Amino acid sequence: MLKQYYVYIMTNKSRTLYTGVTNDLNRRVYEHKNKLIKGFTSKYNITKLVYYEEYNDINDAIRREKQIKGWSRKKKIELIESVNPEWKDLSEEWE
Repeated sequence: MLKQYYVYIMTNKSRTLYTGVTNDLNRRVYEHKNKLIKGFTSKYNITKLVYYEEYNDINDAIRREKQIKGWSRKKKIELIESVNPEWKDLSEEWE
């Protein structure tokens, strides 16, 4: 069984962006939504998954996360809107 890794972008009502990497997207999104991890995402109420990519190699995922984190806000928004123009919560149907 291949291990999956995810680079993801989450946001809040005022569209503050958070980019992260994880090996369990369902669990990580759950942790953000329920503010189980203290820090940026719980402080800014970042609970909406708007973008993610899958990788088989953790190094590729980390490289991609660093790349996206280095981008301008405008470029991140273009990435999100290329697959999710309405900024829907992609994790809504998981629950």
